[in-house]
Amino acid sequence: MFWKFDLHSGSHMEALLERADVTLRELLDEDDVLQECKVLNRKLLDFLVQPQHMEALVSCVTQEPPRRTGGEAAYPSVSCEILTSDVSPITDALGEDEGLLRRLYSFLQDQSTLNPLLASFFSRVMGILISRKTDQIVAFLRKEDDFVSLLLRHIGTSAVMDLLLRLLTCVEQPPLRQDVFNWLNEEKIVQRLIEMIHPSKDENQHSNASQSLCDIIRLSREQMIQFQDSPEPDQLLATLEKQETVEQLLANMLVGEQVESVLVSGIQVLLTLLEPSRARSEAVGLGSFYGPLDGQPELGPRGMEGGFCQASPSTLLALRQHLRDFHQLLLHPPKRPALQMTWGLLDPPLGNTRLQVVKLLGSALGAGDAGLQAQLLELDALNTMLDLYFRYSYNNFLHAQLEACLSAVLQSPAPTQSAEGDLQALPDSPVVKHLLQKCRLVQRILSAWEENEQTAAGGQRRGYMGHLTRIANTLVQSTEKGPHAALLGQLLKELPEEEQERWETFVSGPLAETNKKNVVDLVSTHNLHSSSDDEENDLKEFSFPQYGVLQQAFADYQMQQVTSAFIDHFGFNDEEFGEQEESVNAPFDKMGNLSFSLSADDESPNSNLFEVCYKERIQQFDEDDSDGEDAWQQTELGYVGGAPAGVMGPWSCGSTDSEGSRDSEEEEEEGEEEDAGGGVEGGGGSGDEGETTGGVGGGRTSLGGSPQTPLCGGVVRWLGLRGWHALRLIYVNNLVHSHQICE
Repeated sequence: MFWKFDLHSGSHMEALLERADVTLRELLDEDDVLQECKVLNRKLLDFLVQPQHMEALVSCVTQEPPRRTGGEAAYPSVSCEILTSDVSPITDALGEDEGLLRRLYSFLQDQSTLNPLLASFFSRVMGILISRKTDQIVAFLRKEDDFVSLLLRHIGTSAVMDLLLRLLTCVEQPPLRQDVFNWLNEEKIVQRLIEMIHPSKDENQHSNASQSLCDIIRLSREQMIQFQDSPEPDQLLATLEKQETVEQLLANMLVGEQVESVLVSGIQVLLTLLEPSRARSEAVGLGSFYGPLDGQPELGPRGMEGGFCQASPSTLLALRQHLRDFHQLLLHPPKRPALQMTWGLLDPPLGNTRLQVVKLLGSALGAGDAGLQAQLLELDALNTMLDLYFRYSYNNFLHAQLEACLSAVLQSPAPTQSAEGDLQALPDSPVVKHLLQKCRLVQRILSAWEENEQTAAGGQRRGYMGHLTRIANTLVQSTEKGPHAALLGQLLKELPEEEQERWETFVSGPLAETNKKNVVDLVSTHNLHSSSDDEENDLKEFSFPQYGVLQQAFADYQMQQVTSAFIDHFGFNDEEFGEQEESVNAPFDKMGNLSFSLSADDESPNSNLFEVCYKERIQQFDEDDSDGEDAWQQTELGYVGGAPAGVMGPWSCGSTDSEGSRDSEEEEEEGEEEDAGGGVEGGGGSGDEGETTGGVGGGRTSLGGSPQTPLCGGVVRWLGLRGWHALRLIYVNNLVHSHQICE
């Protein structure tokens, strides 16, 4: 964060701290007070750690502000941020003052319901003290005889439950952590939390007590794996896994009035106890479609080679005595009102109770205990769960649980039974036999598939079809290879011939087609056609430059240097259009800087054509026939069409740049037509007078006229036709530029 690098700017805080009568409220009103604490502002910290100010901060987080203006409501939040800013002077001042600790602890001694916001502030402050001042806080709490009782009294507040979890997790030293666990076990916190899961308590107490027990179980098992060389076992976990503890929980759930929140909270604790012990790094990977569900262990225990161990035997033994009660909950759940769904009326709804019971029975089937499985088969619990699967066709939570249960039954090793303390594998799985024979799994899959085909034609598909496809694939794969492949093959052969044919047809037909549709090809691009392919075929007859040539040309273009003087030297200078006698030579001076590649070879294939054009259109420049008149001599300007010769007649003083450009373009087009036609002289003057007037204006020296004049003929002989046209365009542009400057 930015305050670690001391990048803060000066603030009004310094001016306040210079005052002798500054109050704590004034500092708390400043927006950057927390920032100044983070950057260790010495004056501010010295002010805050004073006993009276620390006491005021603690009071802000433990006492509700007076119901006056809304401005004072922010003081508890700011005070909590300051106390939990993890700044050593503040933490030391709070943790080493027993008076402040007692004032903070008095918040739990309130008999009424705690304010949830203030409870969160209190939990945060206690958490930072447990982390930074572990010895002092643990010693202080152990001296308070009513600490555990106060925690349990307010366990319905989530912040108090978080405080208990902080006490279990924020103690880093292993010996001190073990002392904390032993102290809490001596206080019988496990038994007292189980007592909170009782119909006489409210729902918040049920939920938070259950969550606390689940956290204790998971945390204790994880620490046992991390600290395997610990000399003492975890006393809290040992107490939780005792049979009498589990029986106490089951009695609170099933004896007497059955409350849904008690049933659901108790089942969550049982599911956590049935979770196989393993390291967190061995969690379910991405290979599982659903991954571990909330409160649902991975079904199908493995041997020690797979990293799993059998669930607690005492838990399984206590659960075995109440399986019939749980099965009755599937048949007769707590009453719930009907629900109006988008697809119709749901009466009665499945409910959270039956969903959690399905989770629990599925975990019991996957626990690998032969006695427990035999009792479930006797109750026909698996068939009841299948009935619920097909009845509630749009409850995907239920579908996911039953699919996980069936996959565990089909893919798990054979269960074990105890014989004089030894675990021995049974030859065949009775659950697999029960599933295919009494539950008629194959027939149910075929019937459900056919019914879906009929209803899907009307536009409504059954919601369980995706899970049913996965169940069918699991059955096929387990028949081909798996721990029960031989048994499954034998059971399929025992089916009637008609059903065998239906199953084989289903596997090779609809199931295979569905699997093919569900496979997503992420990299294949075959059978893809683009409209650009047709355009490429049309352009194949054209030859384009190679990519390397284009790249080199672009690189050369980028290497050109454009300096600040580029604009000043671009084009022509104004001095070139001063006096007429000086400006006449300017274009030819420019031509001296041009590079031409001319071939004077008489054998050129275009030489004959050039001679023909030359004789037809260019008059020979014969000095003998000349009357001695200097071709470059400035002559008197005549008037052509009301404008002086040599002056651009079409333009006037009021002309614009756009008009000049348009006129120059028209003049160029006229000049090109004259050259193409041949023998057309003048653009605005008379040829009888011996003047050559160009397309732009009159004047003997205009290069816009016909190339038959003596001057132009000599230039053409020197430049060639292409050079003549280039030179004429340059001159026309110069005239336009000169006229614009004059205006």
